[in-house]
Amino acid sequence: MSPSISFEWNQEKLVLLPEKAVWLPEHDALLIADLHFGKTAHFRKNGLAFPANSAAQDFHLLQALLKSHPCKRVYFLGDLFHSEENHEWDTLLDVLASFQKTSFFLIPGNHDLVSIPKNRISNFLCTAPSIKLGHLTLAHDPQDSNKGDYTICGHIHPGYRLQGKARQSIMLPAFYIHERLLLLPAFGALTGLVSPHISKGSSVAIIGPTGVHWVPGRKFGT
Repeated sequence: MSPSISFEWNQEKLVLLPEKAVWLPEHDALLIADLHFGKTAHFRKNGLAFPANSAAQDFHLLQALLKSHPCKRVYFLGDLFHSEENHEWDTLLDVLASFQKTSFFLIPGNHDLVSIPKNRISNFLCTAPSIKLGHLTLAHDPQDSNKGDYTICGHIHPGYRLQGKARQSIMLPAFYIHERLLLLPAFGALTGLVSPHISKGSSVAIIGPTGVHWVPGRKFGT
């Protein structure tokens, strides 16, 4: 799928990918938010009929992204897991262990309730709630960053509703940029979408069937 969108933000080059991730070429790093592995198992365990193959699809998409964008570092911006430890946790460790040239970092989110078994995987580490990467701050919740930082985060699961004729509309995952904050769309398929408040100066890029595109009138830098 293509295209992606490239631009500069606070002296850093960012590439918004149609796989719902951000590529930072100068840091050889990928940023991914809100995968929520374990959500399917959690709700099925509690009697809700969630499709069993949804987690497998997310694992497939993650593997495809890591293969198409090989890099030194991957930062999960929180909510990598949805709840307690389960079999999806084991599957994820197996997936990450197959990319030995990549270091994976989890910036913990409010749903990350499991601990990393150090004897299972050597290239996966948990960090503080917010960390610095070049001229950027990476966090899960926007409130975890310091005032004045240029922050990339998840947590919100942003989407944007496109309006069509005859009251038709569609909600699509989106990247939101407002002043010093960049919100990533949720990677997980079962996360849902939320429409954040869009102020006059906000920029929005939607992810559709042909890739990432700026919403008319919401292009960054205009």
